[in-house]
Amino acid sequence: MPKEHSDIGLIGLAVMGQNLALNIADHGFQISVFNRTTAKTDAFVAANSDTPGGLVGAPTLEAFVASLAKPRKMIILVQAGRATDAVIDGLIPLLDQDDIIIDGGNALWTDTIRREKELKAKGLRFIGSGVSGGEEGARFGPSLMPGGEKGAWNELKPIWRAIAAKVDKVTGKPLEGAVAGKPVKGGVPCTTYIGENGAGHYVKMVHNGIEYGDMQMICEAYDLMKGLLGLKPKEMGEIFAEWNKGALDSFLVEITADILQQKDPASRKAFVDVVLDTAGQKGTGKWTSVNALDMGVAAPTIAESVFSRCLSAQKDERVAASKLLKGPKKKFKGSKKALIEAIHDALYCSKICSYAQGFQLMREAQKEYGWKLNFGQIAQIFRGGCIIRAAFLQKITEAYARDKKLANLLLDPYFNKTIQAAQEKWRKVVALAAEYGVPAPTFASSLAYYDGYRSARLPANLLQAQRDYFGAHTYERVDRPRGEFFHIDWPDKTRPQIKA
Repeated sequence: MPKEHSDIGLIGLAVMGQNLALNIADHGFQISVFNRTTAKTDAFVAANSDTPGGLVGAPTLEAFVASLAKPRKMIILVQAGRATDAVIDGLIPLLDQDDIIIDGGNALWTDTIRREKELKAKGLRFIGSGVSGGEEGARFGPSLMPGGEKGAWNELKPIWRAIAAKVDKVTGKPLEGAVAGKPVKGGVPCTTYIGENGAGHYVKMVHNGIEYGDMQMICEAYDLMKGLLGLKPKEMGEIFAEWNKGALDSFLVEITADILQQKDPASRKAFVDVVLDTAGQKGTGKWTSVNALDMGVAAPTIAESVFSRCLSAQKDERVAASKLLKGPKKKFKGSKKALIEAIHDALYCSKICSYAQGFQLMREAQKEYGWKLNFGQIAQIFRGGCIIRAAFLQKITEAYARDKKLANLLLDPYFNKTIQAAQEKWRKVVALAAEYGVPAPTFASSLAYYDGYRSARLPANLLQAQRDYFGAHTYERVDRPRGEFFHIDWPDKTRPQIKA
């Protein structure tokens, strides 16, 4: 028999909503569900009548709200933006003080800040929670990134910790084996309180930006093996499968190995060869890049991954340009084995730089928005459930355990030592890509970021002199304290002047 009131509710029964609802019910929580199309709600509940916690379908929003235990907890999983605002507006007149609305969509963090402030003024609580892991993660254990009022999180915490992915306490590796009705037990849940208002959605956005970088870097490794060595997809799939046993062990490398060894069911050709080379995007990678520019934080690897998708979308132009614009016509004659090893190292070093950029961006954001982010815990919850889950994240967790105030991952002893050992091969790969005309924007930009970050003096001194010359923008001097600004009266270059 169902309980009189459900533990939690969910609005929006697209695939993610359905899977998250089933995950919650599998863990013994009764959940009420509502969808604008009542037939969809009824069909979903009827098809899943045997969950341990139970599903309760609601025909109207009023019935949905009435079915929940107080203080009510309601998850919204609808399209980000106006659709989310419309659902919230529909709920507000039906709610009581201290009820909790949870936005589980890919919301822009500034929208979450606004919504939390508006709802707080009405006596309601709001949590913006990133949900990563795709359809499978939602069903069997996602990485969850909640931000909002700490008290509201404490009420949601038992459910979020129960349904999140779990990792081994010692190794940090995901615990496998979750199936419908039989969740994984034990382990460390891949969720933690991120911070106030929009912190959860901000961290999810940066996660997605890092994901963009990871995917593009893997594509560049594939393209180099294809372009320089002429390897077939199956051969490359075997290489990625081998890489997945070592330092590059990750979900994205694992699925890349599977994809490259997959046959197209229709043509029986290699599946990857029949997929059109135009990449889509939902905007979170772009948000990350734009925010990095707004914050004044260097995140070139993430930005290049976004630009690469933009360039891929110009398919017709590229086809036309390929007939007119010529590159080098050379065949690689070096060691196949050595180049594959070098590409491996280039991928790993570039990955380190990409994550360093993402974590620096989060560090700057906490200053901007008054958050107190725990970067070690953030790395921990990325270890399972989410798209960027990887053995590599355990190293980031350990880095922040060694130094909670670590300025940049590149300064950590492990990552410093790793790049010192691998950078010669990394540089070789970037040079070969340029020499043979194979585009490798994230490999190259990551290397430029590394070289820039390790430089005690950059040519920005000349740039600042240029700015002073044409725009009187002033400059600082190497022989005076920071914060003192000067300007040369360029018509009379003999008179340096202190800016008032």
